[in-house]
Amino acid sequence: MSPPLTPTPLFLTPPHSPPHHIQLLNSPISFLLLSLLSSYPIFLFLYKPILLHDSYHQLQHQTTSDSTKLKAKYHLDNTISSPSKQISFSKATYTSINSAPMAFLFNRRLPALLLLLSLIHIASAARQLSGGDSTLDSPMAFQYHKGPLLAGKISVNLIWYGKFTPAQRTIVSDFISSLSSSSPSKSSSPSVASWWSSIDKYYKLAGTSRRKLSLSLSLAKQIIDEEYALGKSLTSDQIKELASKNEQSYSVNVVLTAADVAVEGFCMSSCGSHSSSKAGSSSSKRFAYIWVGNSETQCPGQCAWPFHQPIYGPQSPPLVAPNSDVGMDGLVINLAGLLAGTATNPFGNGFFQGPKEAPLEAASACPGIYGPGSYPGYAGDLLTDPTTGASYNARGIDGREYLLPALFDPSTSSCSTLV
Repeated sequence: MSPPLTPTPLFLTPPHSPPHHIQLLNSPISFLLLSLLSSYPIFLFLYKPILLHDSYHQLQHQTTSDSTKLKAKYHLDNTISSPSKQISFSKATYTSINSAPMAFLFNRRLPALLLLLSLIHIASAARQLSGGDSTLDSPMAFQYHKGPLLAGKISVNLIWYGKFTPAQRTIVSDFISSLSSSSPSKSSSPSVASWWSSIDKYYKLAGTSRRKLSLSLSLAKQIIDEEYALGKSLTSDQIKELASKNEQSYSVNVVLTAADVAVEGFCMSSCGSHSSSKAGSSSSKRFAYIWVGNSETQCPGQCAWPFHQPIYGPQSPPLVAPNSDVGMDGLVINLAGLLAGTATNPFGNGFFQGPKEAPLEAASACPGIYGPGSYPGYAGDLLTDPTTGASYNARGIDGREYLLPALFDPSTSSCSTLV
């Protein structure tokens, strides 16, 4: 299966977006509202004849002295007239004998009947949701599409486009090196390496008894372009051109654009993206690449939340960035999510949910979730550095602190956090 021609974006996930959107329809309130709406046609079907009967009863009551017992048989294909009103009926035949008490009974019992129908609908829907097999068969379920995953020893090459300070480059390079840090000490827990190891569950699901898949990432070559060789406004094709300048065999090339570089779609529809391209002159081999931008001056409220005040949605005080750089700490969040998506869905036919053109992947399926107890506008319960007051949920090499996104756990069908 050929890979997608367009990059897979890391969509903007403002803090007001429901963090548990996959489970929203499971709520009893949602089912009750849907049930009441679905019961409305039944309400009209039952209640409209009663209204017609009541109108007919009132008209006949005006022209007869017998107001207590009415025994009448009329055909709905006739027209019934009164001195003040005229009602036309369709072709069905309607017979009513002493029906005033019956209409009173239905008017009083109808709300209870509708409530009963709603409860039955809720119970039926709940049973359907609780059945795991039906969820897996749904085209919107998070599932494996039988394509290849990144496996083996993969090099991560960085292409720095624009001006970054040495401290900013160290934040990212230390993060990449922390992904494969072996045997982290207890003092460094929770660690970046333990966060990354959670994607092993995807590889266990994709592997077989004879073929066990695994992935090991390591920091490799870095290219620095501070001269803006392609200008300060880049298209998606130019991002691919930059990514092709580094090693392509057994590697993931990461293009990082500086705060003063505009990129097609940046801040409008995405904070970054990942895709693949042909490796050299080969028509069959492809390499994966990632692009992430520094949003510090362009859209920190969108791509660096929760370290910056959101531009809309629930307004809560921004958290203190663990590396004292809002733009770069936000960049690490997006890079981490895109690395997880690249590993588990490198060519568009791996693990994802929803349409292939706009998939929800390992991290993007859990927007705005960084710790337990998260909700719109709140990132969750996080660790706090006692000295700086910074919020984080993972430690890397040399004790460097990071905030990393929750990852979708395919074994539990839920978003998993480190702390």
